Parts: sequence; structure tokens; C-alpha cells
Amino acid sequence: MTIRMVAALGILGLAAGCSSDDEAPYLEQPVEELYNGATDELLQSNFEEAARLYDEVERQHPYSVWASKAQLMAAYAFYQDNKYDDAINTLDRFIQLHPGNKDIAYAYYLKAISYYEQISDVARDQKTTRQALEALDEVVRRFPETKYARDAELKIDLARDHLAGKHMEIGRYYLNRGEYLAAINRFRTVVEDYQTTTHVPEALHRLVESYVSIGVVTEAQATASVLGYNFPGSDWYIDSYALLTGEDLRPVESEGSWISRVWNSVI
Repeated sequence: MTIRMVAALGILGLAAGCSSDDEAPYLEQPVEELYNGATDELLQSNFEEAARLYDEVERQHPYSVWASKAQLMAAYAFYQDNKYDDAINTLDRFIQLHPGNKDIAYAYYLKAISYYEQISDVARDQKTTRQALEALDEVVRRFPETKYARDAELKIDLARDHLAGKHMEIGRYYLNRGEYLAAINRFRTVVEDYQTTTHVPEALHRLVESYVSIGVVTEAQATASVLGYNFPGSDWYIDSYALLTGEDLRPVESEGSWISRVWNSVI
């Protein structure tokens, strides 16, 4: 199920909230007409107009029971229109004004995926990725038994993988420039802080490369040992093993190595 399908399922109850078929003159702008008109625009994918009409509901009828519903629907329309900052601002206001609303879990979730949709490639600044992680974590923490929390947990894994990828990119840059200590710091961050991501096998291999390059043989051997034990069939272990044997070395476990301590503390 795609992100937008999950978001849409969460909003269906709100969109169907008013079913009056009476047609009043538009200039009178009764709350039912405004709300239903906004929903009609939303269903026709006229998201900008839908958001405008939902805002009108709140502006003209701030004390109506429809005001809070319209506010959340406006945020959803902004989200569908890829206007994520507008969606987030609207949701922040909704959360502040209606903390006990029955749809508050959905509001937090929609805010989180509004950040998540903006995650950029690893070559760019990862501020939005960190914001997405914080917002997704908040969904899981506040509403652990909901469908939104289950979906947020999946997205947390993907966002963490993205952040690890950024560290790998920078680490490779330093490694290629011969700045081995800076490279080690980046690869070590991946191993220590992102152990469940897909980047760990390469990070371990790059650490072996870096340690061999600066002559820290025992750490190179210990890191290769951890790599071989946990990812024995990976190409990264094959490369690390070849690198060590080319230096007349072999993987050797070392209880005193930081890599052994870190890995043992996790497993």
C-alpha cells in the first residue's frame, strides 16, 4: 500500500462527514455547502481549490463542529497538492488547538509523512530526513497500537537507511582523498548508530580499508572478523578478506577492539 493510499484511507471518514444534498445560494456560504463543495473539489483532485474552501469553512464558521474537520481536510488537500510546508503548518495548528480530537493520531501521522515525502537524495542536506524521523518516532511513541504507528515504523527504517547512506557518501569521499581518520569516523558512525541498515557490510569493509591504509592492523583484522561472522557470503567480506591476505594478514577476533565491543553489545 502506498503512502498516499494510507493517507487517503485515514481521511475518508472526515470527507464523508456531511451529506446534505440541499443547495443553498453560494453567496450565503452555509457551512454544509462550503464543506461539501470543498470535498467535491478534493474528489476531483482540485486540491488547491479544496484547500481554499476548507479554509473558508474554518474562517467563516470557527465555532462550528465542522471547523476542526475542515482544518484537517485542508492539511490533507495541501499534502495531496505537494504543498508539504502548508500541510505541516496547518497540522501544527490543528494539533495545538485540538489535542484531544478523535483524529489526532492521523494528524500526527500526516505531519510525519509530509516530512517523509520531502526526503531528498543522499547528495543533499538531510535536515528533512531528520525531521521526518523525529515526527515518525512521535507517532510510534504517542499512538503505539494504531495502524499509523505500524506504517511509521516501516518508514523509520527507510529514513534511517537514508541517513546512513549520507554518512557512507561522505566517508567514501574522505577515503578517496586519503583522509583516513575522517573516513573512519563516518564509517564508524554507520556501524554504531545504524546497525540495522543495508549499509553496514560496506561500512565494515571500508573500515578495513581505512585501517590497513594507516597501518592499524589489529583493528583491520578485528573489523574483518566481525564482517565475516555476520555477513559471510557478502561481496564486501570477500573484498576485505582479499585485502588482508594481500598484506599477509587474516581476520582475527579481538575482544579489546571497539568493533567487537559495539557489536557484542547489540547482539
